[in-house]
Amino acid sequence: MPTDSLSLLPDACYLAMKAKDARFDGRFFTGVTSTGIYCRPICSVRTPKRENCRFFAHPALAERAGFRPCRRCRPELAPRAQSWSIQDASAILARQAARLLDAPTAWGDSEPSAAWLAKRLGVSDRHVRRIFEQHFGVSPLQYLQTRRLLTAKQLLTDTDLPVTQVAHASGFASVRRFNDAFVAHYRLNPTQLRQSGDPASRANGLQVRLGYRPPYDISALGRFLDLRSIDGVETVILDGDTLALRRTLRIAWGGRSHAGWIAARFDPRRCELVLQVGDTLREALPAVIERTRQVFDLDADPAAIAAVLHADFPDGDGLRVPGAFDGFELAVRAVLGQQVTVAAARTFARRVVARFGEPITTPHEGLTHLFPSPATLAAANPEDLGALGIVRQRQQAILALARAMAPMPAATSNGSAATATATATAAATSDAPADPLRLDAHVDVGATVERLRALPGIGAWTAQYIAMRALRWPDAFPDGDVALHNALGVRGERQPARAALARAEAWRPWRSYAVIRAWQTLAKPP
Repeated sequence: MPTDSLSLLPDACYLAMKAKDARFDGRFFTGVTSTGIYCRPICSVRTPKRENCRFFAHPALAERAGFRPCRRCRPELAPRAQSWSIQDASAILARQAARLLDAPTAWGDSEPSAAWLAKRLGVSDRHVRRIFEQHFGVSPLQYLQTRRLLTAKQLLTDTDLPVTQVAHASGFASVRRFNDAFVAHYRLNPTQLRQSGDPASRANGLQVRLGYRPPYDISALGRFLDLRSIDGVETVILDGDTLALRRTLRIAWGGRSHAGWIAARFDPRRCELVLQVGDTLREALPAVIERTRQVFDLDADPAAIAAVLHADFPDGDGLRVPGAFDGFELAVRAVLGQQVTVAAARTFARRVVARFGEPITTPHEGLTHLFPSPATLAAANPEDLGALGIVRQRQQAILALARAMAPMPAATSNGSAATATATATAAATSDAPADPLRLDAHVDVGATVERLRALPGIGAWTAQYIAMRALRWPDAFPDGDVALHNALGVRGERQPARAALARAEAWRPWRSYAVIRAWQTLAKPP
């Protein structure tokens, strides 16, 4: 029996299910033998008898046991399990493999093999299969199939996408293969599922719901994002515990770059984020969903983090680490924020967008531009950046970042001639390596941080900040941050960075969350 199942205490799971406790959402799933259905702990149906319940660590294990996903609580909306710990090397490897399979970029019709996973993880394919089945109870391909089918179920239920587009967005090359897999797992075809659903849930076009575990300090996240919002690219609306964010977005998917807009708002009563996506991003919807989950840190496990940090930061249990919709954008903004205030960095970012951003048409007032692509900035002259008030050292850092990450895909789905020209110029003139730098949650963190630090103008603080937000590394720690020194009370030490590092040893593996909690203490009145 897989160790994940052994780690579940059935009686404790049953009590959590009876309480409908959202803190356990996504940490286990309940299969009900009398119905053949598996549910989230928060399902609103009448609690089944204890003897009819079986508990599973993740949906793939429940589906392998023959259970179908509940159409009321919808397991595809549950927060995902944490993918990193320091407790067990084999568990780290298995969860990192699962994290690679969770990425929509792995959902091609030619499913990634154990050899592909082994190459990415630097071990043998036999070891990957053994470790994965030991910790998850299913093979990597069974896990991947469940992830793709649950994504398809969500798109069928929440959006008006045609079945053919749902199939392709979920990684199936043909509708026939999609239908066969859907019927085999869920015992009904996709059209039947859509016809039996609530049409009102699809009235808003491309709108999906994404679950999270409480507590969640929505106001604190809103203030963080609002202080850093860029005119033309994003708007943040914060009213008490109500937070809504709208922004433009460029995202790579299927070998192309897609551009459009998104709008997200919190529904704290249901512990969900409601995401609406513009029509030009419909083909990239799985990638947009994944990026949104990362930006709002929806898969965090507050209980596990609080167990390490609560004693030192008792008021921060609902805080999350904000992610980034675009790694390049976050990196440029980090460079612009070197040794200046947040407000000054925001002003520089606005100037960069006004000068180099690509105009885009959206139905939302204030969303007028895309943040410039790496190719666009790689083709920029240093003098153009200097005219915006950006000093020479940061000019060099921005250009080095852009050239390391270029070229981007040659054309966007609604691209302009200017963008195509900039891309061609960057490809011809930049010194970008054959292997472009990637700044997302699926890269080797250590190697990427070292590669960042090798670029001119990128120091330890900038690299760690990028790791914390763009690479989604939970243990990043910008030890040279002055605000962090003030919050930790080490500013007066002879070597404040070393003192901060020593203090932070007790906070591993959640030092990124400790940084956010420390910064938050500075924002509160004494």
